[in-house]
Amino acid sequence: MNTTIRTSTAERLGRSLGRGWRAYLRGERRVLAWLGLQGLSVRVAHVLLWALKLSAIGALLYFAFWLALLLAFLVAAAHGDWAAEQELPEPEWREGPVGFGLYTYDGHRIDPHDFKDEV
Repeated sequence: MNTTIRTSTAERLGRSLGRGWRAYLRGERRVLAWLGLQGLSVRVAHVLLWALKLSAIGALLYFAFWLALLLAFLVAAAHGDWAAEQELPEPEWREGPVGFGLYTYDGHRIDPHDFKDEV
């Protein structure tokens, strides 16, 4: 029986995210304390910090919007190229039900011909 305890990848990821969040909160408290030492009231410092957070979120959303729009255009362009490759085959000269002539892929003769010659 193995007595070593193994931590899963999910647990390691969770611990790392938790450490990162605690580090962020420590930095935020440090910034608030520094702003307080500069003479700002606590309420103004909190408002300033929230304004900074909201502007960062807005900038990220703005960037994500343009990135999604670019991705949509790339997908549309790739789909357009794919549709161009799926064009119908060119008409070809061959012997068909109405004699030798220029036929489409579905068997219709499209070249000018005299119908009297068919009988």
